[in-house]
Amino acid sequence: MKEKIVAIIREIAAEYGWRVINDWQEDSVLLESGLDSLGFAILVARLEEELEYDPFTMMDEPVYPRTLGEFVAVYERYAS
Repeated sequence: MKEKIVAIIREIAAEYGWRVINDWQEDSVLLESGLDSLGFAILVARLEEELEYDPFTMMDEPVYPRTLGEFVAVYERYAS
């Protein structure tokens, strides 16, 4: 899951000409990654297309992941 998410982040960055970090780690802070709020919205939409689910709409209480590891964990938790 982590590899898929990072690959999509890189695709989005290339499409829009955004500079993102190169060395993605579990503790990489998302707000310091180079993606802005539009980038994250595009990422979540693209992941919904690829994975056919949006975990953020499935949650009882909203969660705002701070790191890549937390973001990946959200997707893994709601995977069918």
